[in-house]
Amino acid sequence: MWIALVAAYGVFKGIRDIAKKKAMQLNSAMEVLFCYTLLSFIMSAALSFTADSATPLETDFSKLWIVAVKSSIIFVAWICSFKAINKLPIGFYGIMDMSRVVIAAVLSVVFLNERPTVYKTAGMALVLIGLLLVNFRRDGKKAGAASLALVLISCLMNAVSEILDKYLMGSTDMTSGQLQFWYMLFLVVLYFGYLLVSRTKIDWRNLFKNYWLIIMSVLFVFGDKALFEACKYENSSVITMTLIKQCSVLITIIGGRLMFKEKNTAYKLFCAAVIIAGIVISVL
Repeated sequence: MWIALVAAYGVFKGIRDIAKKKAMQLNSAMEVLFCYTLLSFIMSAALSFTADSATPLETDFSKLWIVAVKSSIIFVAWICSFKAINKLPIGFYGIMDMSRVVIAAVLSVVFLNERPTVYKTAGMALVLIGLLLVNFRRDGKKAGAASLALVLISCLMNAVSEILDKYLMGSTDMTSGQLQFWYMLFLVVLYFGYLLVSRTKIDWRNLFKNYWLIIMSVLFVFGDKALFEACKYENSSVITMTLIKQCSVLITIIGGRLMFKEKNTAYKLFCAAVIIAGIVISVL
């Protein structure tokens, strides 16, 4: 069951990344990011107070500092990923985003004592090969060092966040609704503070016309809900979950071709196939 939940998250993530790039054609990255976060919080709050037996107000508040750390990490990760998506071809970004597989694997071994089996190690090697291959072609050479750095920082931050998700859902009494509510609330506060400090202006009139924001928010709320529920299963490992999530790459590559007329689709699919082969081997 948890594999299906993680796969659903991966599909939602791929569509969401395409929606992010479309949304940023109409508004700036920070405008989209703040409004997306606010809408997602409102939706997650509505769900958490109506769907779960334990409401956010019944949370074990001694664990909220961990949620605050997670939110701070995601705060940085999203700024980096949104700026990278805005600058890079979405298909190329989707493949580079798979770097989080390697980072999450290392972190899960160090902090969660997960054992890298022979299959997981072989799968990880194929993932690395696929990542190296995609950088040899035109998109990889044209991508600036700054953009690639943003992707890698985002991957690192997201990998750390995944470790915290597994701990909070697997080792505490916190429900998925409680986690979603509090970490989204902290994110709204962080991004609002950022807008005030940076004096970023928001064009609310154009934002209300940007329907991609609603699509992104719905996909995010239900995708994260599925992911958090998957983390509750004892046999769900961070390494395997991170690998399964990467099914999103097929959507970003095909979406890049259909929505943005991106090139080198066949080669990107080949690189993705190498990485996905690694994923399949890893879950054996």
